[in-house]
Amino acid sequence: MSTTEAPPLDETRAYQFASAFNAIRDNIQQVIRGKQEVIEQALLCLLSGGHLLVEDVPGVGKTLLAKALGASIGAKIGRIQFTPDLLPADVTGVSVWNRNTSAFEFRPGPIFTELVLADEINRASPKTQSALLEAMAESQVTVDGITHSLTRPFMVLATQNPIEQEGTYPLPESQLDRFLMKISVGYPGRADELMILQTHETDGLVGRLTPVANLQDIVAMTHMVTAVQIAPELRGYLIDLADASRRHPSVALGVSPRGTLSLQRVARARAASLGRIYVTDDDVKAVAAQVCAHRMILRPEAVIQGTTSHAIIQEILSAVPVPFNRV
Repeated sequence: MSTTEAPPLDETRAYQFASAFNAIRDNIQQVIRGKQEVIEQALLCLLSGGHLLVEDVPGVGKTLLAKALGASIGAKIGRIQFTPDLLPADVTGVSVWNRNTSAFEFRPGPIFTELVLADEINRASPKTQSALLEAMAESQVTVDGITHSLTRPFMVLATQNPIEQEGTYPLPESQLDRFLMKISVGYPGRADELMILQTHETDGLVGRLTPVANLQDIVAMTHMVTAVQIAPELRGYLIDLADASRRHPSVALGVSPRGTLSLQRVARARAASLGRIYVTDDDVKAVAAQVCAHRMILRPEAVIQGTTSHAIIQEILSAVPVPFNRV
């Protein structure tokens, strides 16, 4: 299958996409209990060609999610444990003098893998956090004036503790905007936590997972996403949602055009994951909060009153009329 052009998406190919999506999800569910929606959101981000930010308290399975995802698609995982003393070169790599060849040679950092687990990203300084920006935006890094291309597919799955946790730094707005989606894992239900107590005390759960897809499959599925149809009326609906966020009285900075484009892409991926060749407004509503909430900056008075970006997104979804002519 060509990876340079999306083939026309018909019902058969949409069914194949949905079958592969479900197989990967079910494989991950063997180790991530009771979190089907979270797993699906992570997969939608991967198949949309974006990067994922997972924010939650320690110990709820953020790192395990990344490892299980990599194991399910046969991807190499580069793990970066972000700490206050981490340097940008520890992320991108460094040029080292080789005495045998009398020349500098580049030694790649952990960013040169298909899936990069940036663990506790908000524990590193802003300078080190910014080392990811070029990689996330352009799938390349520049070291000593030389540009090095990254692999395909390439995804950064970053975890962070809530900002009120001790020893954390807030991510700059420019970097937050590079994450296609931001999600939270949350605590498991009682029955799922009982199952975790029975099965997760020993190590090696992820090691027992076998890939149910390969990297070529992921690249092909990513291109198939762009072939999902979206009606002009729904594109107008996306713009109306973004405009409503910009005009909301509690919002200082609303959803950018990049955010609108991201919402369209993830909505297309969701439609394909359900075996459809077209997007509906339900696809948009299902992913709007995860795609748009972290891109909005609230006014100080709204923050003091306890208003959240997620609540504003839900308010906007209720207020903006859905196009009458659906696909």
